[in-house]
Parts: sequence; structure tokens; C-alpha cells
Amino acid sequence: MKKILYKAVIVALCAFITSCSSDQDQTDTTGETGKIGLKFDNSFNGNDLILDTQTNTTAHNEKLKVNVVRYIVSNIVLTKSDGTVFTYPKMKSYFIADEDDPASGYQFDLTDVPAGDYTKVKFGIGVDKEQWQLGAAGQGDFLARAQAKDLLWSWSAGYKYLAFEGTFTSPTVDSPSSFMIHTGQIGGAYNYTEVTLDLPVKALVRSNITPAVHIVADLYKILDGENTIKLSDYNEVGMGAMIMGGEALPKITTNISKMFRIDHVHND
Repeated sequence: MKKILYKAVIVALCAFITSCSSDQDQTDTTGETGKIGLKFDNSFNGNDLILDTQTNTTAHNEKLKVNVVRYIVSNIVLTKSDGTVFTYPKMKSYFIADEDDPASGYQFDLTDVPAGDYTKVKFGIGVDKEQWQLGAAGQGDFLARAQAKDLLWSWSAGYKYLAFEGTFTSPTVDSPSSFMIHTGQIGGAYNYTEVTLDLPVKALVRSNITPAVHIVADLYKILDGENTIKLSDYNEVGMGAMIMGGEALPKITTNISKMFRIDHVHND
């Protein structure tokens, strides 16, 4: 009987301690806000991208040296573990990732984010039709920022959503030839795409914790993704391979939508 009573006391004590511990963990974050950083890192088929000097090989043995990687990240939406959705204010939600500008070009800090445990992030690549239809005056300072980064053809022609440029050789192109891939609005086709990614661990936004979500873009998939694109098929003597429209552009847009993944999350 004493052993039974002893065990009962131990069980009750453990339950009490667990309950107290649980209460301590359940921090009330109602009304609290914080920050979260989205950092975009560019790679090529598993290797960190190095501009100008690194040789990158496609599935069709085309050898690329990349000198420009820029793309517009927009319309960021964060989802909490309880399913609550926070849409970052639209006029603050247009950013430019620029591989050649690490100081300001590919880490974006979102402010005034409701505190919570976030498990999912969604973002666009490019500028959506609704935003573009606000006209030049409705773009705020983003129009000037895009123009400064050469991500604007003209106002009437619209934004370049992604610029991927460099030189290449292939089994049929012996001497280095230039290539330029620019996605964006072509006529009535906007070629805007959205990406949704699950976080491997929760991003804990608090007033005293600023998570950093590291997102990797595998540029290999621009040409070798769901659709396969050979630069040599578009190469013209004296011009290089220039893909800025035509049947290849929606295929590349599909590839772009699937070239991102979450590498890790820091909660600091």
C-alpha cells in the first residue's frame, strides 16, 4: 500500500511540475510585433554561385559564366503554425535581390510583423498585374529603384522580373557567346509567378527575437527545371542567345517558380 501511495504522489508531483513548466513556456505575445529577415542566396546545381569566374555546367554540357543575377521579390505572405496569415503591406513588399550587391541586394528585413511561430512563407517573383496597373505614379519609389538596377525596359513595356546574364560555350558554340534571359510582361502575358515554401523549423518572431530565413535559389533550374532550355538553340551570330519573349519565356517562368528552397532558419 505504501508503495502505491508513494507512486501516486510521484505521478502527481511530476504532473504539477510539467504543468508549471508548460505555463512558463506559453508566453503571451498578444499585440507584440517584431522583425523577420529573408535572405536569398544564389547557387548553381548545389554550388554557391560566384560571378564572372566560375564555370557552371548545364544538363546539355553548356558552360556558363554568369555575371548578372537580379530578380524582384514581392508580395510576401507569412503563415503561423495556427494557420493565421499575415500579408506584408503591399507598398512595402517589393524588393530586389542582386547577387552583385550583397550589402543591400539580397537580405530583406520585414518590420512590424505580428509575433508568432511562423511555418510558411509565400512570395512573388516579379510585379503583379494589380500593382503595375496602378500606373507609374502608383509605384512609389520602387520604379526608380528598379530602373537603377536595370530592371525596367520602359514604363510602357514594364519591369524585368529576372535578369540572368553572362557568356556560354556549348558542344556547338566554341567561342564564348553572350546570353541574356529577361522575364517580365510580354503583351498581355505577365509571367509573374508565386512561390510557397514550408519552413523546416518555426521562425519565432518576438520583440526580442528576429528570425532569419535563408532561401536558396538554384539558378541551374532556370534552364534545367521542369522545362529544358538550351541556350545554343537561341544563339545568333553577333547577337548571342537572347531570351526575352517567345515560347521559351513561360517555360522559364515555370522553372523559376520551382528553383527556390529553404536552407535553414536562425532564431536569434
